[in-house]
Amino acid sequence: MKKRDRMHWVYWIGHTASGLLARLFYSYRVYHPENLIEEGPALIVTNHTSFLDPPLVGIAFKKPIHYLARKTLLSNAVATYIYLRCNVVPVDQERADVTSLKTILRLLKGGERVLIFPEGSRSFDGELGPGEPGVGLLVAKSAVPVLPMRIFGAHEALPRGAKGPRRSRIRVVVGKPIQFTAEELANPARDKDHYRKISERIMTAIGELELPEAAS
Repeated sequence: MKKRDRMHWVYWIGHTASGLLARLFYSYRVYHPENLIEEGPALIVTNHTSFLDPPLVGIAFKKPIHYLARKTLLSNAVATYIYLRCNVVPVDQERADVTSLKTILRLLKGGERVLIFPEGSRSFDGELGPGEPGVGLLVAKSAVPVLPMRIFGAHEALPRGAKGPRRSRIRVVVGKPIQFTAEELANPARDKDHYRKISERIMTAIGELELPEAAS
């Protein structure tokens, strides 16, 4: 097994516990798991409505993936130890974080899978918002496959501002990977609108994912 496919014991505990809790309390199910990219690099993109979203995506994969998290969460030595071993990339949301961008690109070019939320922050109403141009920049710079996913039920389970989790059925739908062509990614003028259009296409792909009619 390649080093990138091995779960640190901290990651394994979180992955296992999250999977058990999700299935027990939320009847968690994944639709179209055959579309998951378990080998090679991928930028995983999904809607963002809840703090539950990162583990809900992570447990869909059998192999470890990487996550982004606010730098402030790594507030002490214990939190830093746990988050870093759960493959978290700390991000400074207060300013343009070039270091984090370089880290993400290095991971992608090194064959890793990285989860990112194109909307940038959690939705207040559960509806999809616009994608940030920074996601388009990552796609253009890395040229890796983009894997769209959509989470249903997480907003009902733990919406923004809620004091605690609620009962809900959570479903994750995995779309077909998107491979942008070199022509689609080319942006010699470094036009921000070009990156925004890539993000818009990604958000459209997420929005088109629907639950099967038989889902319950």
